Amino acid sequence: MSDARVGLVIEDDHDIRELVRTVLTQAGFDVTVASSGAEGVLVAKTISPDVITLDLGLPDIDGFEVSRQIREFSDAYIVMLTARTEELDTLIGLESGADDYLTKPFRPRELRARVAAMMRRPRSASEPADAPAEIPAESGSHPERGNYSHNGLELSYASRTVLVDGTEMNLTRTEFELLHALLEAGRTVRTKSDLVRRLRDEDYDVGSYISEADERSVEVHMGNLRKKLGDSPQQPRWLQTVRGVGYRLAPIAH
Repeated sequence: MSDARVGLVIEDDHDIRELVRTVLTQAGFDVTVASSGAEGVLVAKTISPDVITLDLGLPDIDGFEVSRQIREFSDAYIVMLTARTEELDTLIGLESGADDYLTKPFRPRELRARVAAMMRRPRSASEPADAPAEIPAESGSHPERGNYSHNGLELSYASRTVLVDGTEMNLTRTEFELLHALLEAGRTVRTKSDLVRRLRDEDYDVGSYISEADERSVEVHMGNLRKKLGDSPQQPRWLQTVRGVGYRLAPIAH
């Protein structure tokens, strides 16, 4: 990375904290560390990090609450690091605003790869990404400008904004990427595995392992996205579930 990004490591275990600090530093980040949840929230407010790694088992505030508090003021990517293997813990973490997770022990290069994929997505309109080859979701879309319009929802990829009936939505960057992927595909179904790879910035034909927990995390993010948009799973305006497969854009409302 040519420009130094800001990383924050919230972790009470000294060895893991130093390992993650080293991984992020080698990836080009200016890294600050915090050993408790309360300290982590305060530091996040001060330094405005691009990426936060967050341990769930903190000594004061648990990682779920730390994530919720940080989400009130920051759109930083949050990667949970947890020794817990229960799926429920992972899902609660994602519902609290985290973008991704790794289970301890993890491979340093896997953490670096996940973070690198995240940082290839633009943080804001001031950091444009390479324009993807886009397919119009409907006739009202303008893919050449990265703009989509569907059933009262408008998405601009360049400015990273989403409007619903003229009101701007406050989406996380992961939620934005999922919505963009569905608008881009139109009525073509995107499988959960496809969407996992989209979030990891992997080619769809890459044979990387996608676990059930990975696919379940997409379900959680989609559920969060639906709640924010005010969309109904039973009578979807935008996000249609294809049972056992994935998701696609709902038909044009008449």
